[in-house]
Amino acid sequence: MNSSFLKLISIFILLIITTDAHAQDTYKRNTSVDVESYVFDLTLSDDSNEIIGKTSVTVNQLEEGSFALDLIAKIKDYGMNVSGVTEAGRLVDYTYIDNKIKINPSVSDKKERTFTINYQGVPEGGLVIDTTKFGQRSFFGDNWPNLARHWLPSVDHPYDKASVEFRITAPSHYDVVATGEKIEESNLGYGMKFTVYHEPAPVAMKVVTIGVTRFASRQLEDVYDVPVSAWVYPENRLAGFNDYAVASKVLKYFIDNIGPYSYAKLANMQAKTQWGGLENAGNIAYFENSVTGKNEVEGLIAHEVAHQWFGNSASENDWNHVWLSEGFATYFAILYQESVYGDETRKKELALDKKQIIEYYQKNPSPIVDPSIKDPLKVLSTNTYQKGGWVLNMLRHQLGNEVFWRGIQSYYKKYQNSNAMTSDFQKSMEDVSGQDLSGFFKQWIFTKGYPELQWDWNYAKGKLSITIHQLQEHHSFNFPLEIGIITGNETTIETLQVTKTKEEFIVPLSKRPETIELDPNLWLLFEEK
Repeated sequence: MNSSFLKLISIFILLIITTDAHAQDTYKRNTSVDVESYVFDLTLSDDSNEIIGKTSVTVNQLEEGSFALDLIAKIKDYGMNVSGVTEAGRLVDYTYIDNKIKINPSVSDKKERTFTINYQGVPEGGLVIDTTKFGQRSFFGDNWPNLARHWLPSVDHPYDKASVEFRITAPSHYDVVATGEKIEESNLGYGMKFTVYHEPAPVAMKVVTIGVTRFASRQLEDVYDVPVSAWVYPENRLAGFNDYAVASKVLKYFIDNIGPYSYAKLANMQAKTQWGGLENAGNIAYFENSVTGKNEVEGLIAHEVAHQWFGNSASENDWNHVWLSEGFATYFAILYQESVYGDETRKKELALDKKQIIEYYQKNPSPIVDPSIKDPLKVLSTNTYQKGGWVLNMLRHQLGNEVFWRGIQSYYKKYQNSNAMTSDFQKSMEDVSGQDLSGFFKQWIFTKGYPELQWDWNYAKGKLSITIHQLQEHHSFNFPLEIGIITGNETTIETLQVTKTKEEFIVPLSKRPETIELDPNLWLLFEEK
């Protein structure tokens, strides 16, 4: 962790950043403390959906003053009652208003302080208490984006990351998996079991989880000393182990190409989740029907494993910059598939994504980083997934494969277990490439749309003439456009640098081509009119 002085400087800079035109995150940051660790002590029961919790929060006191934790208060049947807050066994002054526990610490010279919150109630979200598709009772953490506050007192925003420990007391017939490494499993008698998982790496609350139900589990492989496992419903045992086994290969690819893995393990869990997959740090949840025994979810697994680097370890510092998570996971899943199945797979996946981007834009003409969005539930879209992935594809082509990967590695090395904004990623890529990328990021990330092209060509007297006309009115894009000149079985690639709304290009050619194809290798996001 940084020193208190450096932390105060970083918070000051963060407050400035979140007021600029490219950020609109309304979450109020704590300036007086930095959360260092959480210990979540939870008791689960078969008798009711009420949970009993005791959370110990260790903070680094940066300055005197109060700080707030998120926790949804009880209204009617759902929410939490807080019975007290203590420090070293002594009562601490606090208020519990508007779903915030505001803790008012006594004056102390201590910089590291631990506060304990006792509470209980029935969560309406975040912790999904339900039955599996096979009718077994289950408890699954499903926090993204800010649902941890329904069951875990915490700073429920990715800007403040901390180590976590789960101490789960549950009926002994359940199996328990959670974020981190298992460090204890003890039979308490009276039909109850106590299980402890600890994750030392700092994680955001959006990607911590537990899974409590009847599981079949298998250790699949160790990848560079990282244990990879599968946790599936017993009824899906062999099919699930088979389907999730590819996670080991995916993990190795990303470690080899990006950098070190941050977490204690990589568990792959069949779960009740509102998402197709949820990238919980070291404990990924996949939707129940992901298990078929037919190896149909390799792309999904690659996406969620890629998140362990981008979104989980290098996290967005502002919800509006979530493309740094979802766009990256989308494209790096494609990169993994390209490495296994070849470039045609990259082009196939990008073509599908391009179609979705164009369809989305017709109804939602907005940029990837959209400062008008204030609700984190609304930041996910085709823009932040597919268009974000396409931006990385274009950046890779502009910089070249080797420089692109070096830039990615440099960015991850700098922001591993930390937070970043789009400007931080841009600077990392500029530092490695030596290029000014301000125009690239301005037009592709902060400007809506893409080039809408009308074009024509003719050939005469040894010259190929190509006219390119950008039809969109709100912005004139600047971009390299590859053309495929096809004669017989031979295709020659030429690159045109388009800088104007309408321009003509002349390419010397010895004979008339049979046809011309725009962007045959899918390196440019555009719509052909």
